[in-house]
Amino acid sequence: MKNILSNTLKISALILLVSFSSCKKFLDIVPKGQKIPTTLADYEALIRDEYGNQRTTITQAILLMNDKFETTANLNYYPLYSVNYFWNENVDRIPISGSDEGPYYNPYTGISTSNLLIEHVPAATEGSDADKAQLIAQAKVLRAVNYYVLANYYADPYEAANAATKLSVPLIQSADINAPHTQVSIKDLYAFMLKDIDEAIPNLRATSATPLHPNLGAAHALKARILLTMGQYAEALSAANEALKYNDKLFDWPQFYATYKTQIEEPDKYTNAPSPMGFDFVENYYFRHGSANGAGRESALRTDRAPKFETGDARFASRWKLRTVAADTYYTSITIGFFNYGGLTTTEVYLIKAECQARLNDVPGAMTTLNTVRVKRIFPQNYTPLSASNTVEAVKLIQRTKANELINSITTFADRRRLNKDPNYATTLTKTENGQNYTLSPTSHLWTMPIPLGAIKNPGNGTIVQNVSK
Repeated sequence: MKNILSNTLKISALILLVSFSSCKKFLDIVPKGQKIPTTLADYEALIRDEYGNQRTTITQAILLMNDKFETTANLNYYPLYSVNYFWNENVDRIPISGSDEGPYYNPYTGISTSNLLIEHVPAATEGSDADKAQLIAQAKVLRAVNYYVLANYYADPYEAANAATKLSVPLIQSADINAPHTQVSIKDLYAFMLKDIDEAIPNLRATSATPLHPNLGAAHALKARILLTMGQYAEALSAANEALKYNDKLFDWPQFYATYKTQIEEPDKYTNAPSPMGFDFVENYYFRHGSANGAGRESALRTDRAPKFETGDARFASRWKLRTVAADTYYTSITIGFFNYGGLTTTEVYLIKAECQARLNDVPGAMTTLNTVRVKRIFPQNYTPLSASNTVEAVKLIQRTKANELINSITTFADRRRLNKDPNYATTLTKTENGQNYTLSPTSHLWTMPIPLGAIKNPGNGTIVQNVSK
């Protein structure tokens, strides 16, 4: 693996500290204008590094799902973009994987910060034992978040039958620049994530300093997500219910639309409202950026994506608007601000709960939970409570809502991958582009991204085996 810290943006104090075990004598030499972390407040500030530690960059997964509209210029310039966008199974992605290494190195940046905090916070000054324990717990939750992204991007989906024999990604538990690593099995990595969360929960609190700092609700929400991915429905349901004890609020999208109705419906106006999905979003357990960490717009959507939203979906109508620019027609983003694409929200937890209820044969309960979300999304004149006659029908309805609610997130990608393993839910994606038809099979190797070639060639203190053939 490449030296993770030398390939990512880290503050100087962090770079100095990770070499503490082998370069302690150099800590007496502090560069002008820099500071070595010593107090608990110094360490806590590392979590607030949004650019380095609080991003979930999953560009190729979003392109593969074909929800996002991509420009012709990008598709022509980046061969890897084109391969995934057009579902080209004939091209070997490994040699061109270097054009998008961010999804690999960004999570490892956050993991390195978590490891640093776990290793060094016990010796921090000016902090109580309880506050130190809380910061360490938050670092463990963040480490689990990052490993979940890596596991669902660069390794095959979790399947109990083969998770012990298939490789995932390198497991690193030290911030030392020369720390050894082992590419563990999928089973072992999921066990490690759950262990981190279970160790964190006793030391977390109901509230935290900022939305970037995981609290108890966030830990239980992440646990529910991981357990659902593993197919452990009873345990995931229990975790989801625990998360909802700390926050069960849902944002009212029909009301939001009503507030900005005049601007939204004005012809040829494409900046209509501030994003409500930022740091203070009422649904947040934990806020995390997507690919960008600055204020801006969401990605534009393909025109063939819009029909997959329910009729009368106020959330869709509030956020995207049809636009034609030159030869391109797409749904452009009409809200400006920050968007919680990489974090954890009540909506996700409600929908995890709903699926688990359906899987455990409580179909009426599942539909009640699903409709609890939908009533805050669908315009009153379009809203009708949904019902289902069996588990398969219920899960499909739940997944339709979830795919729309969490569009362009690691969650929808992970869901599609796991559902593709079940013949009841496996889906072949189709589209027509410039008169040509394209399909993506649920069994395609494209659903697992290649580990960047640079990491394979420069594995550092360990070895890395590629998880895909091409």
